[in-house]
Amino acid sequence: MKIGPWQLPARAVLAPMAGVTDRPFRILARRLGAGLAASEMLTSDISLWDTPKSRHRLDHTGEPEPRVVQLAGAEPALIAQAARLNVDRGAQIIDINMGCPAKKVCGRSCGSALLRDEPLVAAIIDAVVRAVSVPVTLKIRTGWDRETINGVRIAQLAESHGIQSLAVHGRTRADRYEGEAEYDTIRNIKSLVRIPVFANGDIDSAQKAHAVLAHTGADGVMIGRASHGAPWIFRDVNALLAGEKRPDALAPHQLRDIILEHLDSLYGFYGETSGVRIARKHISWYCDRLSVPESIRRALLVAGNTVEQFGLAENHFDGWAEANRAA
Repeated sequence: MKIGPWQLPARAVLAPMAGVTDRPFRILARRLGAGLAASEMLTSDISLWDTPKSRHRLDHTGEPEPRVVQLAGAEPALIAQAARLNVDRGAQIIDINMGCPAKKVCGRSCGSALLRDEPLVAAIIDAVVRAVSVPVTLKIRTGWDRETINGVRIAQLAESHGIQSLAVHGRTRADRYEGEAEYDTIRNIKSLVRIPVFANGDIDSAQKAHAVLAHTGADGVMIGRASHGAPWIFRDVNALLAGEKRPDALAPHQLRDIILEHLDSLYGFYGETSGVRIARKHISWYCDRLSVPESIRRALLVAGNTVEQFGLAENHFDGWAEANRAA
């Protein structure tokens, strides 16, 4: 599968998620098999870029190619300008967010709120495509609510204005993340467009990814929440989608090394104060996945500095890996 000049190495890609898919997580997911990993959503209002949060989101040092920046905005000229500036900084694909259901994003007529204004969707896409020489991609939902399922029209409009791949979450904005994702709309979209389509929503295993692709005819899957605490999910998904033998499960010592490497990269990226705080959400997810005792979880989450937090994690996961190796 290609997006512009870029041949993707795998059919499962990481979904951009604010507060999750920072540079350390993107690099880790790519190393563990994600075919692509877009940045966290970045505002197109460049007056807000001189903040610690935005500076981190603009940092792509050491990321594997292609580097993807996701932008959110509602004014065509501003989002086009933001796209140009990011390409100047090294972005190799620009992704436009029209799928975020968050109230603070939709309240500014950004994210999935744009699905209510198809002429504005066209204007934004046209402005960004004209502004940059790199591929432009789009993330959407199936519609604003169950009464306005217009994902097919949005997809056709996007293709006609130069979008080179499309990711579709199988829920409306009104659904947020509740209920079950529906894939019929994605199937209808794929039947009518020629650009690559990624199916997104509730894909939490290799078997589910295979079933969704079989149902929709999509070219790939986009995995979001299922990667929390399990960035290695891409190994199994990609093997099944490629018709290959399922890889051996990662050994406990390999899981330990991934977790400790992730923590160390978070500390290096964010520094002491933010590093220990941001690591907590990932630690909590790893604890859920690996059934870490509640007393250990609590100690890890209340640790007040990186040395204490890392030391506790290292001691626990060293012992866990050794116990499971001996077993």
